[in-house]
This record gives sequence, C-alpha cells and structure tokens, in this order.
Amino acid sequence: MKIAMVGTGYVGLVTGTCLADSGNDVTCLDIDAAKIERLKRGEIPIYEPGLSELVARNVERGRLHFTTDLAAAVEPARLVFLAVGTPQGADGSADLRSLWAVVDSIAPHLAPNAVLVIKSTVPVGTNTLVTARLKERLGRDCDVVSNPEFLKEGAALEDFKKPDRVVVGVRRPEVEAVLHELYRPYLRTERPFLTMSPESAEMTKYVANCLLATKISFINEMANLCERTKADINEVRRGIGHDQRIGFAFLFPGVGYGGSCFPKDVRALMAMGTAHQQDLSLMQAVDVVNNRQKTILLEKIERHFGTRLKGATIALWGLAFKPRTDDIREAPALELVDKLLERGAKLVVHDPEALENVRRDYGAKLEYREAPFDALPGADCLVIMTEWEEFRHPDFEQMKTLLKSPVIFDGRNLFEPARMRDLGFTYHSIGRQSVGQ
Repeated sequence: MKIAMVGTGYVGLVTGTCLADSGNDVTCLDIDAAKIERLKRGEIPIYEPGLSELVARNVERGRLHFTTDLAAAVEPARLVFLAVGTPQGADGSADLRSLWAVVDSIAPHLAPNAVLVIKSTVPVGTNTLVTARLKERLGRDCDVVSNPEFLKEGAALEDFKKPDRVVVGVRRPEVEAVLHELYRPYLRTERPFLTMSPESAEMTKYVANCLLATKISFINEMANLCERTKADINEVRRGIGHDQRIGFAFLFPGVGYGGSCFPKDVRALMAMGTAHQQDLSLMQAVDVVNNRQKTILLEKIERHFGTRLKGATIALWGLAFKPRTDDIREAPALELVDKLLERGAKLVVHDPEALENVRRDYGAKLEYREAPFDALPGADCLVIMTEWEEFRHPDFEQMKTLLKSPVIFDGRNLFEPARMRDLGFTYHSIGRQSVGQ
C-alpha cells in the first residue's frame, strides 16, 4: 500500500518506518529540508533504540523514502497520515496551527480514494472539523480517520509491532477494512482492533495519558506522606500493587513526570473541560502535584547544604525525562538544574543520550561528562534524576573515593537505604527515610 507520512518527528518517523517494514511503500514528508537531507544520509534526529537500523534497512530495500515534495508524496498515496506536532498553546489547549496548515496544503493533492489518517494528538471534534474543511476545499466528501498513537519513548518499535490495541475512529465500514488490513500484521497475537467514533478515538488518547499521569501524581503524593509518617513507599507500593484492581504499572515514586505527552495532554484535557463548561478538578490536582513534585529534591538539597549550596559542586546523573530517550522536554532534571544554577551551585552533568540536547540549551552554564564517574571527582554530592539501567549497579567504593562527600540524592529510588547506610553514604530518596545523616 502506498502511504504518505506528513511529519518526521517522533511519531511520524517511527510509524512510517514500521509500516515500511511490513511491506508498504512509505514516503515521509517534511518541510524541513535539512532534516530530510539528514534522513536521506541515514542520520536519525532522535534517539530510539533500534530505529536507526530499521530506517537503514527499509531505505536500502526501497520501501522507505524521504522528501520535501508534497505533491510527489501525497498524490499517489492511498493513506495519508498526519503526524505533525500539536504543542501546548498559551491557554493550555493544543495548538493546531501546524495541523491546519498541512490540511490546507495537502487538500488539492488528495486522490479521490485517499484516506486521511490523523495520528497527531488533537482535541475531540478535530476530525469533524477536518472533514468539513476538506469538503469546503474540494467540493467532495473525504474519509478522515482518527488513529491515536500509544508509543512509549524508549520502547516505541516494540509498542508499534506488538500493540496492546489499535484504536481507529471511522465513519464507514469500508474505511475500517482498509485500516484493519494495514494493521493486520501486528494483530496476529489476538491484539484487539478497536473501532469507534472519531470523537471516542480522539478522547481515548487523552484519557489514557491522563490516567497514567494521575497514577504517577498519586503515588508521588503518597510518597511524600510516607516520609512524614516514617512509612516506606516501596513497602506500601508492594502492599497495594498485588491487588489486581490496582497493579504495579506507573506506581513508582520519583520526581514527577515530563516529556512531550503527559504534561501537555493533562493541560489540554483541562482546557477542553473549560471549553465545554466541565470542571476537571482531578486533572488540575494532577498537574499541581506534578509541578510540586519536581521541587522535592531541591528542598532536600537545600536542607542538607543550607548556605553552603552557593558555590557547591553538584554531580548530576540523568537529564532526559526518562531512560532510553534523548528527549528533554519538560524533564524534571532541567527544572532542578535551573533552580540550582539560580542558587549559585556548579553542576557537572552526565546522561547517556541527552547531553547534546542539553548543551544546545545551556552551553557553558554546565560542565558535561561523557561517562557517569567522570562527573564525580570533587563533587559535594551526587543527584540522580533519570533511572538509566547503567546507574543501578555502580562501584560504590570508587564513588566514595571520587566524591568530596559521600552524599546521594536519589530522585528515582535506585538503591536500598539500609545498604547505602552500611556503605557509609548519606542517602536521600523519595518516600523513604533518609539515612546516614
């Protein structure tokens, strides 16, 4: 099947590459000529495990193409996917200007039987508006499908190829059949193909992300209460997680969520509620709790150092908002970095993948290290903000010889407090009692 993928960001590039890998002829379109040239040279602009190799294989086999030529990409396509960004606007709602610009640009080039597939995260009702806009532009009906993505950064290829479910919002059974055939290779293990109205499909994306964000804010708020009551949030988490109604997923305490989806989708749903005169108090609380949680380690660091924080050297491991990605959008680590810089601390930072993205934003304000232990010599403490696997089993004896003081602030609860106390560390974590003070 011939497919045009409009937008080569995270969703567009992963989706287009995976669809090419199942035998489709996919052309990825972007207005950024420099980005397209990089992709043609095999340079992948994002870090996603396995993506570089998959792109190279499908380009070599002639199934995956990159272009800035809108007509060449869209005119022969049976399916035209929209995977353009919908960032947060000033009022918290999704900014759809890029989406509308793309719809207007591609409209004259859509084949009579083409199906437009909205992959971007958009407010409920956008599908209906796009359908009406295309009819106004072309004087005929066009099929528009809502097909939200549920990809986790760091595991996107696996998520696409082995989805929990595929959701499509359609108006005609004939169009449903086309999408079912497209996704059939990924449904062989009886994963459900869920068809519903476009409005329900649009809402499903927001509700899924907002529920996950709610679980994170809930466990973080409980973690803070555990600290004050001398309970241990990890023990509490085990106590509730074995209840099948609750489970363990997304119940790991930490320094809050970040990234390109959860923060903006929570706020977009709040804006949607305002637009429809529906008070979403729970979502407002989730956002407030998350913003507050990003300050938790700062409070612990300030209590420990007091006036000595100005001029202190702090080693920081983990800058990306989560492991297995180089994405630093709304990363809790960077909010902490900003606050520590304001207070006059010196920061020496390491991240396995996100260093260059951070360097572009911070330049000489920070010192950068390619290896985690290279950030430690002479530091007054270590702060851990992202749970990369390589941080879980360090050489603690070597760490003690490198740090000026054996002090760790762990925003991801990677280590056990009792062991850290026995090793001679002062250790602060989330939702557990500090040790070694």
